[in-house]
Amino acid sequence: MEQDIAAQLQELHARVCKAIADPKRLLIINELRDGELSVGDLCEALGFSQSNASQHLSVLRERGIVNARRSGNNVFYSLRSRKIVQAVDLLREFLAEDLADQAMLRRAIDSREVDLGLDL
Repeated sequence: MEQDIAAQLQELHARVCKAIADPKRLLIINELRDGELSVGDLCEALGFSQSNASQHLSVLRERGIVNARRSGNNVFYSLRSRKIVQAVDLLREFLAEDLADQAMLRRAIDSREVDLGLDL
């Protein structure tokens, strides 16, 4: 029973990660971090066509990342939980640290090449 739950959780985890793996979807999540927006507002803010934004929002909605609310002719989207913002921010911090480490390593290598008189 616990293995079933663990397997389901891993599957859900993978599905959410796949959903946020798209750069445009990350932009949408970032835009929604401050609150609900209509599709039109998202398109204007991000420079997306309505059909493109709707496709990405559909994936985010299917994965349970965003909620949709219809009001007249407009559909408004909001994040289902602030935890997705925290997760995205944590990943961004991890990647920024990794890039900084790589840059430091590159500078150390370049410095060593100069010290050794190497031209790589």
